[in-house]
Amino acid sequence: MKTNIIGAYFKKLGPGLTAGAAGDDPSGIATYSQAGAGHGFSFLWVVFITYPFMVVVQEMCARIGIISEQGLAANIRERFSKKVLYSVTLLLFVTNAFNIGANLGAMAEVTRLLFPALPFLPLILLFAFVSVYLQIKISYAVYSKYLKWLVVSLLAYIVTAFLIEVNWAEVFRATLFPAITINNQTFLIMAALLGTTISPYLFFWQTSQEVEEKILNGNPLIIAGKRISEKEETKREITNMRIDVLSGMFFSNLITFFIIVVCGTTLFPQGITEIATAGDAANALRPLAGEYAYLLFSFGIIGTGLLSIPVLAGSAAYAVSESMTWKSGLYRKFHEASGFYGVIIASLFFGLIFNFIGLDPIKALIYSAVGNCLVAPPVLILITMLSNNKSVMGEHVNNKPTNILAWILIIVMSLASIGTIVTFF
Repeated sequence: MKTNIIGAYFKKLGPGLTAGAAGDDPSGIATYSQAGAGHGFSFLWVVFITYPFMVVVQEMCARIGIISEQGLAANIRERFSKKVLYSVTLLLFVTNAFNIGANLGAMAEVTRLLFPALPFLPLILLFAFVSVYLQIKISYAVYSKYLKWLVVSLLAYIVTAFLIEVNWAEVFRATLFPAITINNQTFLIMAALLGTTISPYLFFWQTSQEVEEKILNGNPLIIAGKRISEKEETKREITNMRIDVLSGMFFSNLITFFIIVVCGTTLFPQGITEIATAGDAANALRPLAGEYAYLLFSFGIIGTGLLSIPVLAGSAAYAVSESMTWKSGLYRKFHEASGFYGVIIASLFFGLIFNFIGLDPIKALIYSAVGNCLVAPPVLILITMLSNNKSVMGEHVNNKPTNILAWILIIVMSLASIGTIVTFF
């Protein structure tokens, strides 16, 4: 009986779990590592702020996908101006390509830490090729399961925390009673944390994946031998989606919490306060936390990179294809949606280029985080408007608490990005 309950629960997990885990990509790991290394446990409290915000945003996106049966860009195209649509799509594509480049570089860098003899260029090309090949050649039914299982790699960060000596009393004290200093570094870390965890690409991915799940499942109207109405089926879908989103966002924030704890425990006391990449974090842990912790941290970076790059490239492909009214979807074959898969390939190509233009990794991290923070508020405004539009959502429009949290998030992310630009640049 207990096994059946657990099995039923895991069957409900899908796009929400994948989106949450993809937020903990190598760029995110570098951001969380920097927060822990540079400020100890001072920013652990942010995890408890980002969780409800992430849940609200991803739930709105998922609900839009379930009810409208089309992606976010398609909904924006039908109800807003082309200038708005193309601006959002272009910003998303550029930001995603930048993040893909950072993630590919981190994966290759960590692999070279484990196997120093392997050259950087072939490694980065290999990871890019594997990602494209899997998205093009494997059916969505298999591919979605592969993404779900890659989430397991993130457990490495929880295990790592229990391989080192953590002062849990200090962790809980700093979390519940944080010492917050308002300065340029505070704005920078806040923008980085918000931009990394609440990223526009996750909005587009979540919405389109709910549509793909609907296509994959065929919208069944017979459950356990009993015929149900379309209204009941929609209600069931939304209930399952909310379990998925709540679980995925909880898991994402749990991993964030443990990465900050690990780096705050090991790197911060040693004065290792500058972490440019996720690979730096892994390498710095080696003499301080032991070989097992180092290997687990490295394994997690590679695993989450393999998970996040398809999400980044896929979300850009959904946005561009829906903007241009091309056929889209991972359930389609390459010849059926060549434009869609062409955007995936282009995203990986530009991501590769970013690794060879000599951009300073710390600046790359700053630009990526602030870029996400700048792009997110206008997209969030569109999402909030769509999810309150009765012609789109029918009876499934936002409730009052959802709207309040959505607008608070828009204001917070706007202030964090503006504060960073004013105080840092």
